Amino acid sequence: MTEAEQQQLIDDHFLFDKPVSPLLLASGMARDWPDARGIWHNDNKTFLVWINEEDHLRVISMQKGGNMKEVFTRFCNGLTQIETLFKSKNFEFMWNPHLGYILTCPSNLGTGLRAGVHIKLPHLGKHEKFPEVLKRLRLQKRGTGGVDTAAVGGVFDISNADRLGFSEVELVQMVVDGVKLLPNLLPGQCPPRTPRLAAWRLSP
Repeated sequence: MTEAEQQQLIDDHFLFDKPVSPLLLASGMARDWPDARGIWHNDNKTFLVWINEEDHLRVISMQKGGNMKEVFTRFCNGLTQIETLFKSKNFEFMWNPHLGYILTCPSNLGTGLRAGVHIKLPHLGKHEKFPEVLKRLRLQKRGTGGVDTAAVGGVFDISNADRLGFSEVELVQMVVDGVKLLPNLLPGQCPPRTPRLAAWRLSP
């Protein structure tokens, strides 16, 4: 694989790059890089498994478009098959009855689920109350390329802020509801359809 091919896979979110975060480096996450790291994906690259990136396994379901039900269904089916395979080998994911699934980063304790949508918000993204809106909707934003990147062309990666205290279905529904709501928050865009939307519209 050439460096150009590798970078293209990273830019397309199919491949992970070497950790550069001081937090990850200090914890030894980049030790022996790239030994024992790998990636598996289906033919359409809509279902991927990252091996030993930050966690032992990271299961990803992704596709272009807005059909989140299809993405989530594929994720659940794939994860079920992985868990079945693990159990047949007498392995299982680390789980605690109080904290849920145990992952490398404490912020992922619980479900370990992050449901993200790339959405273009060129005006709302510049509004001073954008962070407050996201907080109230229990959402968080990342740049177009993920953590610590800029929102290129006003495109943000919007996802659930919580991992703990809600079910996987509830977290995905928060993202679905929030992504439907966000484009309606500035005057001159889609008119409010419900009192809830009207209450959330912001001043310019």
